[in-house]
Amino acid sequence: MKAVIISSYGEPGNLVLAERPVPIPADHEVLLRVHAAGINRPDIFQRKGHYPAPPGVVPDVPGLEVAGIIEACGRSVQHWTPGDRVCALVPGGGYAEYVAVDAGHCLALPEHVDFVHGACLPETVFTVWHNVFQRGQLQAGERLLVHGGGGGIGTTAIQLAVQFGATVYATAGSDKKCRFCEQLGAARCINYRQADFAERLSDARIDVVLDSIGTPYFERHLSLLADGGRLVFINAMGGRHAEVNIADLMRRRLTLTGSTLRARDAAFKHELRNAVAEHVWPLLASERFKPVVDQTFPLARAAEAHRVMESGNFIGKLVLVV
Repeated sequence: MKAVIISSYGEPGNLVLAERPVPIPADHEVLLRVHAAGINRPDIFQRKGHYPAPPGVVPDVPGLEVAGIIEACGRSVQHWTPGDRVCALVPGGGYAEYVAVDAGHCLALPEHVDFVHGACLPETVFTVWHNVFQRGQLQAGERLLVHGGGGGIGTTAIQLAVQFGATVYATAGSDKKCRFCEQLGAARCINYRQADFAERLSDARIDVVLDSIGTPYFERHLSLLADGGRLVFINAMGGRHAEVNIADLMRRRLTLTGSTLRARDAAFKHELRNAVAEHVWPLLASERFKPVVDQTFPLARAAEAHRVMESGNFIGKLVLVV
C-alpha cells in the first residue's frame, strides 16, 4: 500500500509517499480501507519530532482520524462486517491506504455523511466531548469561551455547545473567521489580532474556557472565569508554565484541568466512543451538527496540506483524500 511517511523530522517537505505492507488486523481490530484522513495539529508536532507515537504504533506515519470501508475483521470482532462505512479514531498511521483499527473505536457513518466529512470527526469530536462536556462539565445556560474558533476543534465546539444550550464566545485571527464563528452560533467572536479578548469579555463571566494557548492567556482566563468556573487545557502552544494564587482558586472554587487523547488506553477510548455515539451522533444524523471542510488534498500532497495548516489560512478542517 501507499503511505505518507516522515522521512526525517522537520519541514513539511519531509512528508513523502512510500510503499508499506498492508497491516494485518489483530483479533480485536478491523482492517479499514481508508478513503479520507483528517489532518490535525498533533500531526504537525509529530512531523517536527515533538509528539512521538505511543509504543506499538507505527512511528513514522501520521494521522489520527480516518474514514473508509471495512475490508476485514479480526476473529473476535462482533459488531462490524466487511463493507461497513465507518470513521475511526487511530493512534497513528492514518495517512495511508489501509489502517488496522480497534473495532471499539469505530463509528458508523450516517448515510448522508461522505468520507471526507467523516474523516473530520473522530479526533475532533472525541476531544471536544471529553474536554468541554466531561472534564469541563458544560451545562445548558452556561458560557463557553473557545480559542481558535475557526479551526476544526473550534467549529466543532461552537456547534455542539450551542446545540446543548450554552452561550459561546470565541476568538479567531481574522474578521472572516469571526463572522463564520458567529454564523455557526457564537454569540460574539473577537479578532485577537485587533483586540484583547479579556477586555471585550470582561462582563461575560465565563463558566468554561477551552484553552490551547497556555501561559500567555492564563491570568486573563482566571480573571474571566465565574465562581466555580473550569479552565480546560488541550494544548499549551504559547507556554507551559504559569503562577497561580492558590487562595484565589479556593475562594472562587475554580477548577484547572486538561487532557491529551492519543496516549489514553483502548478502554478509555472505547467508553468515549460510546458517549459520542449516544450524545453527538444523533445531532450528526439530523444535520444539526455538520463538520466544516475547507480544503482536500490527494495523499501525495500531504506536505502542501501541512503548509496550509501551519499558515492558518483555512476554516474548519483539512482532509487528505486517499
